[in-house]
Amino acid sequence: MLKIAYHPIYVLPLPKGHRFPMEKYELVPQQLLHEGTCTEENFFEPDFPDEADILAVHDKEYVEALKQQTLSYREARKIGLPLSKRLVEREFLIASGTIKAAEYALRYGIAMNVAGGTHHAYTNMGEGFCMFNDQAVAAKWLLRKGLSKKILMVDLDVHQGNGTAEIFAGDDSVFTFSMHGKNNYPFKKERSDLDIELENGTGDEEYFRILKQTLPKLIEEQKPDFIFYLSGVDILATDKLGKLACTEAGCKERDRFVLQTCHDLKIPVEVSMGGGYSPHIKNIVDAHANTFRLAQEIFF
Repeated sequence: MLKIAYHPIYVLPLPKGHRFPMEKYELVPQQLLHEGTCTEENFFEPDFPDEADILAVHDKEYVEALKQQTLSYREARKIGLPLSKRLVEREFLIASGTIKAAEYALRYGIAMNVAGGTHHAYTNMGEGFCMFNDQAVAAKWLLRKGLSKKILMVDLDVHQGNGTAEIFAGDDSVFTFSMHGKNNYPFKKERSDLDIELENGTGDEEYFRILKQTLPKLIEEQKPDFIFYLSGVDILATDKLGKLACTEAGCKERDRFVLQTCHDLKIPVEVSMGGGYSPHIKNIVDAHANTFRLAQEIFF
């Protein structure tokens, strides 16, 4: 069964006109239930994680500053969301959802988180709407529990997974692969184990050609026993923060290729949603919903 992390706290009110599309976290599950792709049984609500799971990735001083709301103005501004205790609770629960989804993926082959993909969070700071790095936290959890020995991070959000690269620098148990826009945020990039930079205007054909040449070879070389997939839909031509030119159909085929590859090779995969900033929320919801539809189609 496809298990999907979702909690009502994923949706918090933001100031009018804020560019972060918070409502997508409510609309995607509603759409999946409405069309019959999922039932209530597919969804689970994460509990608060053991704080040790967060501290395995993030510095204690940073975590305490978030909990106590003592970040400096500059530190809070880099995150880009109005800080509150409720927001910090949300971040704990998103990370917990990804941990639990990783555990479910070991059982069912795949599991997903409606939120997450917070790949700009570093060990000691947050930025770009990211506070805790959910997939890094879950990866460390798998390794500490002895449930995985080699993990591959497949980050196909349009923005580089700079936080993930920093967290796992020098860690041979996790290979970080990020394929992202060359001329896009973050403008000071970190070094992933493999970075592929795409020029502005890259469309479906070129995007898919590069991915198809890269991912199977990477899996063959690294031999991961678990994959984390960050399936950002900000590669769409409609995305106001993206700068690429992929269509919704192209984005869907990207997801199909990644998920089918994991399925065929019998490598468990956890999927977190990542970014999506098209002006019309329908474009974001449809593109994200495709990822869940494909998971059901391919794995179940």
